[in-house]
Amino acid sequence: KSVQHFCFKHVLQTVCALEAVVLRSFGPQGGQVLFTRDTGQAMLSCSGTHILTALHLEHPLARMVVECVRKHSTATGDGSKTFILLLASLLRMIHTIACKEPNVSHTYNSREAAEAATARHLADKLLVFALEEMNSLVAKGVVPYGYCVLWEDFTTETQSLPHTNNHGVQKLLSSFFHTRLGYTHCDLISNLTCRLLQQLKFNNDQPSLALQFVNDNFPALHTPVTGFPISCSRLIEGQVIHRDFFSVWSERSLECFLESLQSLGVSVLFCALKQSPAALASAAQAEMCVVECISEDELSLFVKLSGTTPVSDCSTIEPANIATLTFCHRILLGVHRYDNVLVLCGPGEGQTDQYACAIQDAICMMLTTYGQSGKTVDTSSNSPPYQRGRILPGCVIPAGGIFEILLNHAILHHRHAVSESADIGIDAVPQLLANALLTVPQQIYSNNLRHFLQIQSRILRYLPNQSHTLHFPYKEEEIPVEGVSMLDTGLESVSCKYELLLAVLQCLRSLLRVDMVLCTQTALHARSQRLANISWEGTEDEPDD
Repeated sequence: KSVQHFCFKHVLQTVCALEAVVLRSFGPQGGQVLFTRDTGQAMLSCSGTHILTALHLEHPLARMVVECVRKHSTATGDGSKTFILLLASLLRMIHTIACKEPNVSHTYNSREAAEAATARHLADKLLVFALEEMNSLVAKGVVPYGYCVLWEDFTTETQSLPHTNNHGVQKLLSSFFHTRLGYTHCDLISNLTCRLLQQLKFNNDQPSLALQFVNDNFPALHTPVTGFPISCSRLIEGQVIHRDFFSVWSERSLECFLESLQSLGVSVLFCALKQSPAALASAAQAEMCVVECISEDELSLFVKLSGTTPVSDCSTIEPANIATLTFCHRILLGVHRYDNVLVLCGPGEGQTDQYACAIQDAICMMLTTYGQSGKTVDTSSNSPPYQRGRILPGCVIPAGGIFEILLNHAILHHRHAVSESADIGIDAVPQLLANALLTVPQQIYSNNLRHFLQIQSRILRYLPNQSHTLHFPYKEEEIPVEGVSMLDTGLESVSCKYELLLAVLQCLRSLLRVDMVLCTQTALHARSQRLANISWEGTEDEPDD
């Protein structure tokens, strides 16, 4: 059929199929997926985004979901597997509620249409609830039990004592890389990333500006080297220049230009374009090094780091066009000679790309963590930030489902506050979201459900037994929940978790807003259809017994 009308069950089946794929690599006990190429190259990965984007998906709804995951992961660098898990859980619960609704009214011509309308209504209410209430609920129900990693205390000491902020950054990064790269290399990569951020941290800069700089210039801030173990990766002082140096510029017309450069003490020229042999020879006679064919990203990074401006007219060279280099020398990495900042080694090209993508995603995660994602409800009050409905930059929470359990508790308290409402749809929305949140810790401890119940009970026993308003002590120096800190499972960003919930609910609403699907012949679909026809024709040609 060229046109397929919307069916809620099809959406549920599609997302559940994606859930079955990512569940195998979800949680601390999750496994890795083996990727193979036509060349025979193999690579292991547990990155949810890599796994989902590698799937050959024909169904447009499946591609729509994966695109939502990809956009969220690109923006925040985190949460692709949890995204699918929460989306599938919400769809299952919405389907259960929609099926229990009273029989079809006269406004719908079928039960499927009534179920779809109920599902859309719930999805709209969920998104409205999240946009209006979620920030305040997270700030009051989760942030007080968090740990604020202060950017100012992110010192240059790489080996810091436990329970310091630098230790918190390393623990946050290590937890992140564990979900991407597994146990083996997460500590090594987190230490490298920590040192990179320490080297590039600018004085008097907001953390979001420094992290944005690293994120924007990351392609020019690292160099992949294949054929070496990951343990050979290191941080080297200098900027990445992915071109070799030549000691050899143009005819007599350049002599005055080169003489003026010599009088200014210039010994190295950076050029975006390839130079002629005559130009290189003239530069060699003037004892100048020429680095040609430098990429736009690398030149842009050098301009930002040195504070210089590119030459617009060769006849006028100004001091603003000249930078002072601390050093300039060649270094051999593999079969190439480069000046580098971050050197990432790996057995093959796929592994080094995986490490680089993981580090850049970690930078995005840090950028979301230190960005001003939380909005202030009451800025004039002297009350603690969490009571003003604000998620502080740098706020993290112990990993292992703690965020979901705390937010579940806060949402249920909010539900009790509005339980007197006569609208069953409004009353069902907080309960629906609260139940879906618990799916995450349940899957984390799926091998031992009793462990999940013990952790949930321990946390709930700590929480004050208040029916409406939560007033928790808040400290920026340490995690106040002693019982929770015993769950040494790493740290998670509160802001990233908040953004993840919003992205899931926006995707849910978009999915359920689809009325019909127009089927088109993609290259993948045409190829599979052609193979099916060939197989069918071969079956018909076989002689009957």
